[in-house]
Amino acid sequence: MREVYLYIIVMALVIYAIRAVPLVLIRGEIKNPFLHSFLHYVPYVTLAALTFPSILTAADTLPGSVAGFVTATVMSLRNRSLLMVAAGACLAAYLTELIVSMVF
Repeated sequence: MREVYLYIIVMALVIYAIRAVPLVLIRGEIKNPFLHSFLHYVPYVTLAALTFPSILTAADTLPGSVAGFVTATVMSLRNRSLLMVAAGACLAAYLTELIVSMVF
């Protein structure tokens, strides 16, 4: 049981260090345009990296997941509302799953 508390303390220190070190080292405004643009896109890339594996395992089969993903991508690129994109992706995944289950 003591080991669990030790693990929690170590992880708390590691997380604190990861967040505190950049604040201590970078005090002024970032003037490098490349670094500034790189840091601007970090939240979007992180969200995509966390979301994409879940997208591919959301349906029972890979074709259903891919159909939902492609449908959502196409609809969002055509500036549809979030509700329409979600409904279209769900419908595409459902219909693809239905077709796959009838064929196999």
